Amino acid sequence: MKKWFIVFLVIGLSQKLFAQETLYFNPIYVPYADTTLVFTPKEYTRNATKRFPMVYLLHEQGGNFKQWSNFLNVQKYADAYGFVIVCPDGLNDSWYINSPRKATSKFEDFFFKDLHTTMMEKYRIDTDQVFITGVGMGGFGAMYLFLKKPDIFRSVGSCAGILDMQNEVDNARLRTLLGNTDFETLRNLSIMSNIGKFVSTQKEIIFDCGIDDPQYENTNFFKKRCDELRIRATYVSQPGKHDRSYFQKAIRWHFDFFKRLAKDN
Repeated sequence: MKKWFIVFLVIGLSQKLFAQETLYFNPIYVPYADTTLVFTPKEYTRNATKRFPMVYLLHEQGGNFKQWSNFLNVQKYADAYGFVIVCPDGLNDSWYINSPRKATSKFEDFFFKDLHTTMMEKYRIDTDQVFITGVGMGGFGAMYLFLKKPDIFRSVGSCAGILDMQNEVDNARLRTLLGNTDFETLRNLSIMSNIGKFVSTQKEIIFDCGIDDPQYENTNFFKKRCDELRIRATYVSQPGKHDRSYFQKAIRWHFDFFKRLAKDN
């Protein structure tokens, strides 16, 4: 039995064609079928031999695979930057981890064993140019997945992400996943606590936060630690809250950053 099936849409716009696919993955590692949107750039159909960079976009807690499409025209980004863009469903509050408590919430396994494997098999992806970023919970998830298998990724980003999990001690949804949100458990999971792992990757990263975002202080401290460890980090800080208007502005910095790395390769 196939682990996924697709709905393929070809849409005409201003006499140009672009493609969006919806992948549905059978629920092997997750509680229900995971829906993933895949946007291929217009050049993808015009050049049958070229391999393309790919960006995973992860949504925040309470969102789903449609969230980035609600924030911006994802197809326009795919066309403008020449990236295949992948928007998976983080199951509302999976935190993109393997839950030690819930057998049906193993997003990390789903990501590497199902989603990423399928993307490599089904699409013409440049394996040296795979990027990942996300917002809020997705910012944490992007960093978390990157540190699990850094060889897969060219770079990682976090947009107003949760970088210090110890501040999530009262997060009831996270407690459901972990079974316990004591400081030691959260410290071991936290990107802040695992920051030293970025050093050995020798890869450039990007993260940002609006000055009115609740995560601003933690993000500033994360940047300070990056500087102390000589991690090749780009940090963008501008006025903004944890809202749609800020995300729409900030995600461009990530795409510009990833595009520059793809060109430098």
